[in-house]
Amino acid sequence: MASGGNAIRGTRVGSGPMGEQDHGYHADRTAVSYWDALGNETVRYFAAGLPEEEIPETIDHPQSGLPAGRDKANPPSLAKNEPYKTHLAYVKERRTDDEASQLLDDALTQLRERRGQA
Repeated sequence: MASGGNAIRGTRVGSGPMGEQDHGYHADRTAVSYWDALGNETVRYFAAGLPEEEIPETIDHPQSGLPAGRDKANPPSLAKNEPYKTHLAYVKERRTDDEASQLLDDALTQLRERRGQA
């Protein structure tokens, strides 16, 4: 098979000469390293003039999914996930059994009145 090739394969139309490095101005930035509990490092870049309090202390590590912090010696631990709660579980947290029984009786009374069975 001959390797004639297509000169513009893999490039965008109007992208300019291949290898041109003069595509705009790069603003000053600062690199911040984050480590997860497994020791994996990821680097995030922020604007150089950004105040320190606006740079996040923790992020989610893109490969492991674990929380990653700026302190290599003490990376953040994984927060305990709360189990999924149903709507009924939330209602039971707010109401006692006696309140639930009273509400059910009131609702049944109203339903029977509407149907003419009271």
